[in-house]
Amino acid sequence: MSTDNTGFEVPEQMRDFAEKSVDQARKAFDDFMGATHKAVSNVEDSASAVQANAADVNKKALTYAEEHVNAAFKFAQELVKADNVEDMMKLQQSYLRGQMESLGEQSREFSNAATKAVQDAAKAAQKK
Repeated sequence: MSTDNTGFEVPEQMRDFAEKSVDQARKAFDDFMGATHKAVSNVEDSASAVQANAADVNKKALTYAEEHVNAAFKFAQELVKADNVEDMMKLQQSYLRGQMESLGEQSREFSNAATKAVQDAAKAAQKK
């Protein structure tokens, strides 16, 4: 009866342990990758929401700028037609009052838009 003692045999328990370790490492990696994909998706959704709201704010800003320029031209046209200093002062007062009211309303709208942008981004991040 000849026995070959030169070969090394891995005990069955060691093989089972190694196999379980590899399976656990694979599962941990898969879980990590799943969480990473979810985080990236959340960031993309949040960025999309912020980008959409930023475009709305940009459009509003351009509209407001156009309104202010038009109001300034209208004021200038009225000022040129004024008959005396008293009329000029009334026009000036009316123009400034209108501009202050307009700026107040626009500030509220910008504030609401910024709040909405933050809320939309937070909602997009929570969806995933």
